[in-house]
Amino acid sequence: MNHLLFKFFAPALIGGVLVTSASAAERADKPPEAKIDFVDIDKDITLRRMVVRNAHPKGTVLLLHGFPESVYAYKDIAVELGKDYDVHAFDWPGYGLSSRPSTDRFAYAPKDYARVLGQYIAKAGLDRSTLTIYATDIGALPALLLALDEPDIAKTIIVGDFAPFDRPAYMYESLQALKAQPKADQVRAFMNKNRDEILANTFFRGLPDDARYEIPREFKEDIARAWSDAGTTTPVDAFANYYAHFTRDQDHFESNVARLRTPVKIVWGEKDVYIKTDMGAELARKTNVELRVLPGVGHYPHLQAPAQAIEEIRASFR
Repeated sequence: MNHLLFKFFAPALIGGVLVTSASAAERADKPPEAKIDFVDIDKDITLRRMVVRNAHPKGTVLLLHGFPESVYAYKDIAVELGKDYDVHAFDWPGYGLSSRPSTDRFAYAPKDYARVLGQYIAKAGLDRSTLTIYATDIGALPALLLALDEPDIAKTIIVGDFAPFDRPAYMYESLQALKAQPKADQVRAFMNKNRDEILANTFFRGLPDDARYEIPREFKEDIARAWSDAGTTTPVDAFANYYAHFTRDQDHFESNVARLRTPVKIVWGEKDVYIKTDMGAELARKTNVELRVLPGVGHYPHLQAPAQAIEEIRASFR
């Protein structure tokens, strides 16, 4: 045998133990890794992202979070899906460790998030023809707004638990108040002041005590840290700015919904108190798409019932 090949591939005797290189089977059994890095979108926006790579992906998944979340909301789902797909997630501007520019440079409106989404897909080199976007809460309307202008943006978009139309009656009282002044500023101040209560209870509102579920510690610490940076835009500020432009962008989507050509799936938590299932039912009627309601599930299906979210995403590739 060539001595160089022997040098690199021969077993070694270390401390009396025979050590060999990992077999192909062992490498295959190694769980996928979620890696965190940063990507520049433009001169004002840098996004923190989480990526799970697969050596032979069957497609690509892009996970879009809501309020008050970050990429860590999807870590376990991303690792599981990474067994078959390349998986991406990023923090929206104003959330996690992504940029928090002033509102004279970035409006935090749904249409601005749609632009960021398109820029990320291009910058990351995602193959649109094999891409499934899974988006909830504030992440869903930007995905659909982008799809209006770029129907080939994804193979499938899965959306749920959000407000595509201006229907305040379908929304939680504090969310209704965010849509117009002067109440919007009052709600914004109250939410910033009551961070700890919001982080402790937001994910469980509307659910009975026996339906409370475990929130990963890493995720809780990450979103608490993102909300603690004094002197910068907090996630609540980003959320409030989103709502300041929400009605305009909802109206634009509703007036153009007939142009939507990208395949869409709608999935909703039955117990969502923030956005009633009536909103999902109306979206389903207007898009001629079936609404799937998840029994006993609240506003955050990916946290409460991750196995169901994973199955929805896998089904989009079949």
